[in-house]
Amino acid sequence: MFDNDNRYNNYNNNFENTSQSDYMNDDDESKISRFQPDHRLKQAQLNRQIRKSQNNVRIMLMFARLCLFVFLSVLIYLILNLKYWKLNPMAFSSLGNTSIKIENNYIASSDRILKAVQEHQVDDKPIFLMNTDGIKESILRIPPIKNVYIRRYWLPARIEILVQEREPAITIAPNEKVPPIAFYTKDGTPIGRAYLPLNPMFKTVKVLTYGSYSGTGKIDAEKIKFITNIAKDIEQYSKEPVQYIDWRNPDDIYVQIPTVKIKLGAISPLTYPDTLKKISGLSAILPKVKVLNKKVKYLDLRWQNNLYYIKLAE
Repeated sequence: MFDNDNRYNNYNNNFENTSQSDYMNDDDESKISRFQPDHRLKQAQLNRQIRKSQNNVRIMLMFARLCLFVFLSVLIYLILNLKYWKLNPMAFSSLGNTSIKIENNYIASSDRILKAVQEHQVDDKPIFLMNTDGIKESILRIPPIKNVYIRRYWLPARIEILVQEREPAITIAPNEKVPPIAFYTKDGTPIGRAYLPLNPMFKTVKVLTYGSYSGTGKIDAEKIKFITNIAKDIEQYSKEPVQYIDWRNPDDIYVQIPTVKIKLGAISPLTYPDTLKKISGLSAILPKVKVLNKKVKYLDLRWQNNLYYIKLAE
């Protein structure tokens, strides 16, 4: 009986404890269920505040970018319109100013080049926006000019014109007593009297011919090279400078050096190798010509078998 009573009491105690525990769990769940709506409300309010702050930041950034854009635009406009970026309006009026400089011209005068430049107005633009193509084209119309380079400098604005001129090769004259009336460059370009006399720095071959230079036949780069090679070969073997080549009669060509006039006759690129063999003997025959007591009219190289004929003056 005692054991049964104990089991009964234990059962009642467990039942009470169980009931009390169940009651406490229901209360906690009720509190949690009430807390969830409050939490969601606060979370929504916080999210709205964050979005509002983000919008405000974006607006401020957009305004700052706009202000920066306006500031930079005004700054660039002011910089581009500084007078130091622009050429002096009188830059092309004369060579006596620092706004224009012409270099490397030895045939075409600086005044002539300046006249070509003066065909164009000074641009009212910053120097780095200035288009120089028109100026270049005008200068290239000057016959001796082969190429033009125009450099633009900033602060202060100025231009430098560098020209590349064609190289003179032969000068043309009607006879030995008349100064050259024209010249040809190595590329076969004829240049008139307006650009003569040439600077002594240019070593050219004087060629005697008539009128419109028809005596020399068609003059092109190949013909000019042929003529200059004749002069070089004679100078090499005679050790004397060529004073002129008389091409007035293409069938009877002469070359004048200080010691004597040399008669070559009719020559061409095809027959010249044989003539060159005779030219190579000038070093041996010229000393004999110099010791003659009589005046020599010419030295004839037309003979075969490396024979030389000395024609005495009458």
